[in-house]
Amino acid sequence: MYPQRTRARARSRRRRRRWPLFLLVFAIALCALGASQLGFGQMHRLKTADLPDWVDQQIIPVNGAARRGETMRRVTDIAIHYVGNPGTSAQANRNYFAQPDTQVSAHFLIGLEGEVIQCIPLNEKSSATNDRNRDTISIEVCHPDDTGKFDDATMESLEALVAWLCETFSLDPDADVIRHYDVTGKICPKYYVENEDAWLAFRQNVSARIEEDKTASGETS
Repeated sequence: MYPQRTRARARSRRRRRRWPLFLLVFAIALCALGASQLGFGQMHRLKTADLPDWVDQQIIPVNGAARRGETMRRVTDIAIHYVGNPGTSAQANRNYFAQPDTQVSAHFLIGLEGEVIQCIPLNEKSSATNDRNRDTISIEVCHPDDTGKFDDATMESLEALVAWLCETFSLDPDADVIRHYDVTGKICPKYYVENEDAWLAFRQNVSARIEEDKTASGETS
């Protein structure tokens, strides 16, 4: 009798030890499924998102380095750049991106008068943010002079565009809106690298705009 009881207790202990392992595997599987569904949802939104009517779509051709036609499967950040050519227009920079020997591009360009041009489809990678091209939406911004500071009309459109992107892709302006500088250390966008307070204020303005949009639509935060 005693050996049988011992064996039974041993089997019971082994079964109890298996439960934590099973629960761990189950939890990992659930996390993987959730991540997969999140990724699928983002891919769908990247492909089907309806742009605001103030965005001018001028998609550049698939031409090699500037637009490779590579699919972007998720978005984790919005990357802000400045064009680095004072006084140039959004249209001029878009036309530069479209040239066959150009190596760079961005999803959006914002001009000196606040015009917004889309150059790359949202579900494709741009050529702007180095190794973060795989998961960032890039915005190149025009500026009137060497300080790199954006004028009021440009800022208004930049805040509106970033707010729309954050709302569309469930991103947090305080955590998921970055500078090119934050990826590579490049002084870009110059004014926001050299003026950290202005950068923080910009992201706060985007957050405030999102809250205003929610209030206007009857949503609560």
